Amino acid sequence: MASWNSRGLRGSMLEESLNMTNEKYRREKLALVQKIPTPITPMEFDKEHHHITLAYFEQKSTVDYLGNVQGIPICFDAKECATDTFPLQNIHEHQVEFMTEFEEQEGVSFLIIYFSGCNLCYYVPYRDMMRFWNRALGGGRKSFRREELDQEYQIRVQGEVFIHYLEALQRDLDSRE
Repeated sequence: MASWNSRGLRGSMLEESLNMTNEKYRREKLALVQKIPTPITPMEFDKEHHHITLAYFEQKSTVDYLGNVQGIPICFDAKECATDTFPLQNIHEHQVEFMTEFEEQEGVSFLIIYFSGCNLCYYVPYRDMMRFWNRALGGGRKSFRREELDQEYQIRVQGEVFIHYLEALQRDLDSRE
C-alpha cells in the first residue's frame, strides 16, 4: 500500500488542495473547474479488499483540470517538485500540444507548480512554460529553477482557499491585453 510520502501518492496533497479550492470557487460562483479523471481499464481485482490491483491507461490524459472562470475557459496541470529545479520531463508532449490548441481556441492554459521543499506554489503562465519548453527543444536546459519564475505569480495560500490561483489568473489575463 502506498504511504503518504511514496511515489504513488506524490502530488495528491496538491490535487486535494486544488479540489477544495475549486469547490469553494464553485460554491461562491466564482468558477466551475473540475478534475479530469485519467481513464483506466482494470485488469486484476483483489475481491477480498475490493481493490484494483492491475490496470492500464486507456489513453493519454490531457491536463488535470478544465473549467470556466466567469466566461473564460481555462485548463491547467498541477505538478509538484521537491527541489528548486523543475524537470521538464514532468510535462508530457501531448499535454503541451493540448494546452497549445486550447490557447489557439482563446482559452487560458497554465501550470500550477508546488515546490514542496520550500512550501511555495506558483502559477506558471502558458507563455513562460513554452519559453522553458522551447529552450529545452533548442538544446538548452531540460529544467528550470524556481528563481526563473516571475515572482508576481507566486500563489498565496489563505484561509479556506488553499491555493488561490484566481489572482494569478487575473494577472495573466491583464498581461495579455
